Amino acid sequence: MSVSHKYRTFDQLLEDVSVDFSTYALEGMIEPQQLIKVATRVNYDLGLRIHRSNQTIIDIEHGKGQLPTDFAFLNYAFVCGDFTVSSQMPSGTHVDTTNPVPYVPEPGYTGPCDDPECGDVCVITACEGKADYQLIQYVGAGEVRSYTTFRPLRIQECLQATCDCPNVSLQANDIAEIKDGYLLTNFKTGKVYISYQGAMEDQNGNLLVLDHPYCNEYYEYALKQRILENMVFAGEQVQNQLGLIESRLRAARNNALSFVNTPDFKELQKVWEMNRKAMHYKYYDMFKSTPTLAQQWFNRI
Repeated sequence: MSVSHKYRTFDQLLEDVSVDFSTYALEGMIEPQQLIKVATRVNYDLGLRIHRSNQTIIDIEHGKGQLPTDFAFLNYAFVCGDFTVSSQMPSGTHVDTTNPVPYVPEPGYTGPCDDPECGDVCVITACEGKADYQLIQYVGAGEVRSYTTFRPLRIQECLQATCDCPNVSLQANDIAEIKDGYLLTNFKTGKVYISYQGAMEDQNGNLLVLDHPYCNEYYEYALKQRILENMVFAGEQVQNQLGLIESRLRAARNNALSFVNTPDFKELQKVWEMNRKAMHYKYYDMFKSTPTLAQQWFNRI
């Protein structure tokens, strides 16, 4: 899925459903408390691809650092090493709190550099043709920390790590554990960079759902199905409406899953490169392990 994520709150979703079921809403047959778990199940069914990817730097003190409040699943992490600090003093009577340009190329970097929009923490790739990375952290309005050295970090197996998290199977001296909203480490002090999937909640703790035309119907039909089920248990004659909604729900779920699981261009490019290498080794380097005549003659000596 190569589109930017847009979300709306559960209350906004419920308003759209209430407009379609206006008669039932006026009669008080729609209970929001009974429908929150339905929206949560739909989020879980669509998978981690609908979650927003965030990144931050955790300060480790006395072997423990607090995870972000919206932390859900860990993508990867590493220990930050040396860093340089650049400060900009405010001048005049107006204090500018906007973030400056986060990255200035080092001497010798002449190519165009990738300078994305940076929040509090961002990873900057070096210029084209270079394999260097730089981690930028904003501390206040006038201090910028640039990390250039990093160390691997092994995460002990936990349920809050993605299936392809490289830190779980990594062999490293620095070890960390995710427990009760904290990152516990075997070193006393330091800074750890983490990339994680955020929880489907806003800053006020309200449940968020994905806002996209291919997925909105899945959420709405799932809520409508539960509303009609509750009405059936209450003795209302809505079996025909329930059968119609269930058939529409299956089609909407298939459309939503097809959209969410569609690979983006970068994923297709990786598959193409993998297939190209496989065909190269199969048809061009099939005799690579066979020694040449020069190697056979050298082995006889």
